[in-house]
Amino acid sequence: MGSVKLDDITVLPLQRIKVIGGDVLHIVKNTDPGFQTFGEAYFSEVKFGAVKAWKLHKQMQMNLIVPIGTVKFVFSINLENDFRIEVIGENNYNRITVPPGIWFGFKGLTQPSSLVLNVSNILYSKDEIDQIPADSSSYNWVTENTCS
Repeated sequence: MGSVKLDDITVLPLQRIKVIGGDVLHIVKNTDPGFQTFGEAYFSEVKFGAVKAWKLHKQMQMNLIVPIGTVKFVFSINLENDFRIEVIGENNYNRITVPPGIWFGFKGLTQPSSLVLNVSNILYSKDEIDQIPADSSSYNWVTENTCS
């Protein structure tokens, strides 16, 4: 895994094409920066105010997209004092590429819920992920400004 930094996370604007009857939302192309290979894609629903944290993938590179709603992502190396925050969703349509070795969590900011899509480079395996409770870090999900 090597030495990973929060600056290794990339945010790429995605194309949203206006179409009568409903927009077309681009996700990822195999020519995009940050794309390695395809492992699997899955959705994670996050209800308004719900926090899903903390997780660290040891091998998986994630490509995170929020096509419905708005989600606040928080990333950290040590879960103590250095946090990177990214808010993406329908009105800020981007893809966040996260290399392995970074702790992350996310919070739903839209009622009733938001949808997170992960396009990963490998298949999910419980053996390659570490998980700890949301209150296991110095980041306060309750008092931190929801959109900072």
